[in-house]
Amino acid sequence: MEITEVRVFPVNEEKLKAYATITFDRCFVVRDLKVIQGNNGMFVAMPSKKRKDGTFKDTAHPLNTETREMIEAKVLAEYRKELERTGAPPPEVGDRKLEAGGEEEIKEEEIKKEEVKEEEVKPETETPAEAETDQEDAGEPTNT
Repeated sequence: MEITEVRVFPVNEEKLKAYATITFDRCFVVRDLKVIQGNNGMFVAMPSKKRKDGTFKDTAHPLNTETREMIEAKVLAEYRKELERTGAPPPEVGDRKLEAGGEEEIKEEEIKKEEVKEEEVKPETETPAEAETDQEDAGEPTNT
């Protein structure tokens, strides 16, 4: 699987820095990824929707760290190119800036975060009630 196109749409908000759209193999598009300025640097959040209980659930997301890293590296690189093209200064987080080649540093930090998360968090399993809620959220009839 290959990312064949990345489009970035910068916004001027405190933490949200851009929306992104990615295309896989010239045949599958994922919209509404977000470039976020976190406390430890830039990262890419996957598209999500708000559930009835107020929580958010990803509508599309990678199933492994390798794919997440590939998506994040390509989106952040395109975000940096878009900033350079428009002449906008890179965002700052403390003493760190998003600079050319900065994706690798960010990627390493995110890998460490993911490793910690994987150790601390057990895989999510959806209960029948949650699955029913998801069906209701999607407007699908439930079997009762």
